[in-house]
Parts: sequence; structure tokens; C-alpha cells
Amino acid sequence: MKYKEIQKLAKEKGIKPIGKKKVDLIREIQLKEGNFDCYGRAKDGFCDQKNCLWYDDCMEDSKNL
Repeated sequence: MKYKEIQKLAKEKGIKPIGKKKVDLIREIQLKEGNFDCYGRAKDGFCDQKNCLWYDDCMEDSKNL
């Protein structure tokens, strides 16, 4: 998902996106939705949350751990 789309989603959820990194913004959205703030933390490339909106991006970013 593009950063502009993430910013829009954050605003819709009442989160101020200005000055926040993509990872931090996504984690804040996850918390606001009542989920774990686990984005980019998939240890050894494992995550059982296959229906997560962020799954594909998260798996890619988790490779850099």
C-alpha cells in the first residue's frame, strides 16, 4: 500500500499522520483497530494473520529484520 493511502486511512481513523514513518503509522492503525501492533515483526518470516490488510507489505518489510 502506498504511503498516501496509509495516511488517508489513518485520517479516517482519527490518527494524525504528519511526521510519522510508514511502519509507525501502520502500527498505530493496527492498535486503533483493536489488533496487535505487529507490522514488520514477523519472526523468521512467519505470520498466521493471512487476512491482514498489511500482510504482503509486512512480509516484505520483515525480511529486513
